[in-house]
Amino acid sequence: MTLPHPQDFLLNTVSGTRVVIRYRLDNGFTDALGYLLSVTEGACIIRTRQSDVEIPLGLVVAAKEVPPPPPRRGTRTTRE
Repeated sequence: MTLPHPQDFLLNTVSGTRVVIRYRLDNGFTDALGYLLSVTEGACIIRTRQSDVEIPLGLVVAAKEVPPPPPRRGTRTTRE
C-alpha cells in the first residue's frame, strides 16, 4: 500500500478544510494546524489561530485532514 504524497493531498483538498501540516525548518520540524485557504504548485496558505502561514510545498513532509475543534467550554463560575 502506498500513501499519497502530502503535496498531492494538499493540491486535491478543498479550501476551507481543517488540516495539520508538518514541515521542515532549518533546525527541525514544526506543525501548522488550521484551515486551508489556498494551494498552488509552490505553496499553501493555512489560517491558524495566530495568523495565516504560507508553507512552501517542498518543505511539507506530512499533511492530513483533521476533525473540527471541540466546542469551547463555557466560563467557570465559583460557588460561594
